[in-house]
Amino acid sequence: MADSKTEYYQDKKGEWRWRKFSSNGRIIGASSEGYNGKKDCEKNANRNGAKDKWEFYTDKRGEHRWRSFASNGRQVGRSSEGFSSKKSCQNNAKLNGWSS
Repeated sequence: MADSKTEYYQDKKGEWRWRKFSSNGRIIGASSEGYNGKKDCEKNANRNGAKDKWEFYTDKRGEHRWRSFASNGRQVGRSSEGFSSKKSCQNNAKLNGWSS
């Protein structure tokens, strides 16, 4: 993921979250939940190779999206936008750790 940057920040509740940006500054992925500690947030953001379950779906607007779930069933990541094609959605998921 050489051409992306991960940002860690605290939300309004004081919980840590992450979001990943592409080289053009667009958000390409984000955490689905807040974490009490920054280290837990960083661990979640860098789950490449983890045995996550990935789900690809079409939203109500007809756009393609993804979300990932940890082995305990909790959602740990999601696409930050909808994509016009499944292929574009899968390419975005690869930037966030999905391997086909």
